[in-house]
Amino acid sequence: MARPLSEEKREAILTAAVDLVAAQGTGAPTAKIAKEAGFAEGTLFTYFATKDDLLNELFLEIEAELAAALLDDYPTDGSPYERTRHIWSRLIDWGAANPAKRKTIRQLKVSDRVSEASRCRASGLFEEIVGRLEGNLASHVSTEYDAAYVSAILDTLAETTLEFIMRYPDKREHYKRAGFDAFWRGIAR
Repeated sequence: MARPLSEEKREAILTAAVDLVAAQGTGAPTAKIAKEAGFAEGTLFTYFATKDDLLNELFLEIEAELAAALLDDYPTDGSPYERTRHIWSRLIDWGAANPAKRKTIRQLKVSDRVSEASRCRASGLFEEIVGRLEGNLASHVSTEYDAAYVSAILDTLAETTLEFIMRYPDKREHYKRAGFDAFWRGIAR
């Protein structure tokens, strides 16, 4: 009878994959990932049948973590500004606390190794967030902008904000506030 799989080993493999994909991209060898996790390469393939399975699972794990972080302590009774600012702050705080995961997810989002099914599942993780953002912004955003465009603006400003926070960590709150202000004013009617 086969031994049950260990959640600790699975997590160690995913953690090692984050570090190596962040540093080397999706071409990071599975042998290096396994070694970094402290296991033989065969152990990695006990948990993930193929490298693509590993990368898809890594993609979904990071996206799920980020989606949960964005809604943590969400102020349902706040104003649209406060609710949108909450999501922004959670996005920036998560990104600043997880630079390797942020870099890894950027790599995975442009990789053809991540399946359409995984992309759809990840998109589903953000449906509630997108719905809340759309509701928050309905009376604030110019009608000439569609939701995808506003989302792209948010993502780009968040990346720029995080790059400056990484360069100047002592100005973290300044850049977090300035980035949100630029977003909020930039999409206004």
